[in-house]
Amino acid sequence: MPKLNESFVKRLPFSPPGKSRAWDSEIKGLCLFIGRQTKTWYFQKDLGGKTTRTLIGRYPLISATAARQAALGMALDMSRGPGKVFQLGAPTLAEAMEIYLARPKLRSDQHKESVRSMFHNHLSDWLRLPLDEIDRRMVVSRHMKLADRPSLANHLLRAFRTVWNNARRTSELPEAPTIAIEWHAEEVHNPIIEDLRDWRLQVDKLENPIHRAYYKILLFTGFRKSEALNLKWEHVHKDRLHLPITKNGRPFDFPISDVHLDIFEPLRGLRRDWVFPSPKSAKGNLTNPARVDWSPHAHRRTFATVAVEAGILEEVVGRLLNHTPQTVTGARYVKTSMEALRPAMEISVAEIRSRTGLG
Repeated sequence: MPKLNESFVKRLPFSPPGKSRAWDSEIKGLCLFIGRQTKTWYFQKDLGGKTTRTLIGRYPLISATAARQAALGMALDMSRGPGKVFQLGAPTLAEAMEIYLARPKLRSDQHKESVRSMFHNHLSDWLRLPLDEIDRRMVVSRHMKLADRPSLANHLLRAFRTVWNNARRTSELPEAPTIAIEWHAEEVHNPIIEDLRDWRLQVDKLENPIHRAYYKILLFTGFRKSEALNLKWEHVHKDRLHLPITKNGRPFDFPISDVHLDIFEPLRGLRRDWVFPSPKSAKGNLTNPARVDWSPHAHRRTFATVAVEAGILEEVVGRLLNHTPQTVTGARYVKTSMEALRPAMEISVAEIRSRTGLG
């Protein structure tokens, strides 16, 4: 290991992030992280069996002499004990992601797995990097690399921005480097089921009665795919469906009628836990229903469209869909009861029955 003096550090070439580090031969723990465009000083030490890394600063703003003096001071303080209260350097992207995903008020497990999967699939080479070594050029380059999948590119880097901003609450970080991104235009494609009689013919032809019931519940409730697939019998009551956790992090009670109970009836007794069971699933619930021409979310949009066309106010339809109100009054003060939503649900269900030819 060399001595990290001014002349040596100045000659060190830049390298891809995470690929190059230089440790000082005299001051144990003094390290220079070398990225594509930056050189950053850190002091690293094991405390209580855990490795901690303290940010000193960027070179050449922090010279080699200044960095060595700072590292010596940190080493001395840590040997006396107070070093434990030092502010640590920026967390790695992997650490920041897990801290964000561990938030108790975060959305559903599906959202968490989606973020984790995107980061491991498309940002794997960044996961071990401290956040302050991920710069604007890097995020713009990664965003453009995924230009052939604009929706994925936007969603990925917006998730990265969310993780970064969550880390800013406890770490000294600048504004997220995503500020430099020119977001891709995304094609808006929100199809609904135009012909509900055609829908009924397709669903009735499905061989598996569990799959038929699943699509009917989607249409007659407007539930999200995961909300329906994860229904348990303990959530089904005579007058309502209780969802203990939803996308917005809140529980939700949906008023139901005889139409919904009739859909559930053939499924009772198949399993004591899952409403839509499957022997092929590790957990025991349906995860891959037979396909029809319309996506699960098209069923949700159709429920909303039919409800509005039947005369239900959009705000009330939003409540039935468990959307988060966009106004302060709606979000913080208006607490609509389940029974207040029941007339709107009954009108919507009756209109759907009529359009499918069921009644």
